[in-house]
Amino acid sequence: MRPASPSIPPAPHPTARRCATLLLSGRLRWVALRPPGTAATKKRTVNSRAPLALQSAFPISSMQRTSIRSVFKQEILMTDAFICDFARTPIGRYEGGLSLLRADDLAATVIRQLLARNAALAESIDEVFLGCANQAGEDNRNVARMALLLGGASPTIPGVTVNRLCASGLDAVGAAARAIRAGEIELAIAGGVESMTRAPFVMAKAEKPFQRTMEIFDTTIGWRFPNAQMKALYGVDSMPETGENVATEFNVSRASQDAFAWRSQQRAARAQACGVFAEQIISVSTPETRGVPGPVVQSDEQLRPQTTLEGLAKLKPIVRPGGTVTAGNASGINDGAAALVIASGAAVERFGLTARARVMGFASAGVVPRLMGVGPVPAVEKLMERLHMQIGDFDAIELNEAFASQALACLRAFGLADDAEHVNSNGGAIALGHPLGMSGTRIVGAVVQELRRRSGRYGLATMCVGVGQGAALAVERV
Repeated sequence: MRPASPSIPPAPHPTARRCATLLLSGRLRWVALRPPGTAATKKRTVNSRAPLALQSAFPISSMQRTSIRSVFKQEILMTDAFICDFARTPIGRYEGGLSLLRADDLAATVIRQLLARNAALAESIDEVFLGCANQAGEDNRNVARMALLLGGASPTIPGVTVNRLCASGLDAVGAAARAIRAGEIELAIAGGVESMTRAPFVMAKAEKPFQRTMEIFDTTIGWRFPNAQMKALYGVDSMPETGENVATEFNVSRASQDAFAWRSQQRAARAQACGVFAEQIISVSTPETRGVPGPVVQSDEQLRPQTTLEGLAKLKPIVRPGGTVTAGNASGINDGAAALVIASGAAVERFGLTARARVMGFASAGVVPRLMGVGPVPAVEKLMERLHMQIGDFDAIELNEAFASQALACLRAFGLADDAEHVNSNGGAIALGHPLGMSGTRIVGAVVQELRRRSGRYGLATMCVGVGQGAALAVERV
């Protein structure tokens, strides 16, 4: 008769209980690492991260603990997804220094840089995931595939373009991590790109012969070819209109929006002066004009460090008279690209990569389109519930600043102060700019960097999404 399995007493934490049960039963397919609040080990490396919750919560023998450690190393680390490198272009102003570069060339620039820094990866990447919100012009026909070929990757490497509008770059990171965690791939580049300057005008085909009228849409941002039923059901509010809707619905004053925008500018200026962005940015050479080499763009162009509260207060509302959203407390229209190297534990070891953070999970959620700015709230709540975490567990948070009104509404819903120092501690999109497809990847790279700077453990990147969505991704520094 087979001896009975050792009984496991109830655990103080449901995640730890499930973790131990699966490990001991040999049916391990999913596991969370130490729950928040569990004491950290003094030394943590990619190869020695045994789940401390198991050691402290269960009376198991040393032989069983050794077995658990062995299974944990072989099964969990090999299917976790680690962020290993990050690069981005400067963020260009509308019609600024990057305006002469196509979107596929911008994305190719960061891919080329990551491959140059990690030469062994050029033939070994399993997939390139690239977010892009427009895809109506030079970024058409799968810009991910175009960019990886232009960036020097092997033509045997596939690429897929992801579109969740403003969160496209964040979704690309989530998709890459998900594929690695599922065991389908081991190594990926995930990023995002947008050239809002070069977004084209578009028009539909004629609906009848000899038609004498045509409707043209600017694809830079917002709706085109809207569905009449969508307009009747939910409206087709422009992005600034949604900012005003949030301000009204959640009582976010003009003064608090301007104060938030001013802090974003001040924090970004301080970070730029301290070299924070220099660690992220790669220089971009622009095309020559009439035989004259183009300028090299080396720093973000959108910052306005001279911004004052008095100057912000003088700006006119851009949606309606008496409104609160202005050019000063909203994000800009910008160009740029960013990318990350994401790898499994096995790939980290095989290629000698440096694991900077572990992707803990990704979540998305929907809200009514007219209030799209509060999308981060249900997305973060869904993610925290899945990970058994609370907002106070995060040591660094990047909340994309589409508009000051929506950023403040989200902060208040989370129970955080308007000026919480660990939220966008180096400024956000109001100061830096918001190239739609790029921004999600940028804030993931930024939160990983900030965790290292402040020796924090958990980080959160979250953003609102046009047509009423929110997305969130959590990471753990390693």
